[in-house]
Amino acid sequence: MSKLHGDDASDDAGGPFGGPGGRGRSPIEALVGASHPGPTVAVTALAVILSIATGLELPRIIELGLAVFVGQLAIGWSNDWLDARRDAEVGRTDKPIAAGEISARAVRTAFIVAAVATIPLSFLLGVDAAIPHLVLVASGLAYNAGVKKTAYSWLPYMLSFGLLPTVVTLAGRPPAEAEWWVIATGALLGLAAHLTNVLPDLDADRKTGIRGLPHRLGLRISGVGAFAALLVASLAILVGAGPHIVTVVGLVLSVGVAVVGVRLVLTRPPGRLLFQLIIASALIDVLLLALSGSRLKV
Repeated sequence: MSKLHGDDASDDAGGPFGGPGGRGRSPIEALVGASHPGPTVAVTALAVILSIATGLELPRIIELGLAVFVGQLAIGWSNDWLDARRDAEVGRTDKPIAAGEISARAVRTAFIVAAVATIPLSFLLGVDAAIPHLVLVASGLAYNAGVKKTAYSWLPYMLSFGLLPTVVTLAGRPPAEAEWWVIATGALLGLAAHLTNVLPDLDADRKTGIRGLPHRLGLRISGVGAFAALLVASLAILVGAGPHIVTVVGLVLSVGVAVVGVRLVLTRPPGRLLFQLIIASALIDVLLLALSGSRLKV
């Protein structure tokens, strides 16, 4: 996909790359839309849930939530800025820049501000937590900048989601490492998120040169892979946290959701029910992590 450079005239023009004449939403609403608010809020909520589960104090939870939120804003805005030309080419009117609701330059500026702000906000958590969080954000930015086009498109997702629990536990006083199974669960959630996110855009992505792992695997294998990753995550929690009523029930539920989901993947085009099942499976894993409490850290 083409990047929009600072000297690109389309940054300020109307039409497909935004500017005056946008329709439907105000500039603020368009800027929020360009941040990928759903994933941004979801990742922030996951960090906050884990911080509560591990017993962080309220001021630290707020600091952590703010750092993660701003970092995710930077990732979201960079994605829409860098993808603006491709989104326009394939007619993505749901994207604010491509729909002419905001200029690429405005989104680029928001990205820069958020990226810079992420640095001091991360160090408020202490050096131990700041370093992995900045690596997490850099990984997301690398995905947007071009890794998404390659067979290694899964790597930034697994790295970033795998690091998130570590950021949480290292933000504690005193800092502590996350358990191996917590890191593994985070990484598997990231893999499932990657395989799921691209399913609706496989054809449009191929037309514009995107050849990430899901595009190479195809719809069915990617869909099955997402459920498999979430199921293995539930198994990792069972092994790591120990077999008790909550983890066993969680694994049974995950198996049930996976069976239904895989059947849908193999027999129908991707629809709302499929994505709801994937979300449900992911929520089971998040709930199991939250209920593990202090066992999340070494």
